[in-house]
Amino acid sequence: MLISPAFAAPAEQPDPLISFLPLIVLFVLFYFLIIRPQMKRAKDQRKMQEAIQKGDEVITAGGQLGKVVKVTDQYITLDIGGGTESIFQRATIQTVLPKGTIKDL
Repeated sequence: MLISPAFAAPAEQPDPLISFLPLIVLFVLFYFLIIRPQMKRAKDQRKMQEAIQKGDEVITAGGQLGKVVKVTDQYITLDIGGGTESIFQRATIQTVLPKGTIKDL
């Protein structure tokens, strides 16, 4: 005999659930480490943008500082200094500053 019976027998197939277990664990890790915190930050950002009122001092995504003069559903008018007013989309507001941060406006 050229091939011994021990090597000629077919190998058993692993359980399909065990073979997918590493993928499932990776997905769970990605969810809790990446996806869930990003969704929480987006929710907090949306809540902050909805709570903007007249008189708030803000920074836009482009870095423009200003005091909120007028608020509508989609747009916010900012006084950016010297009586100059600019209109920005509400979604571009990055941060609301504490009152009195911008003193020269």
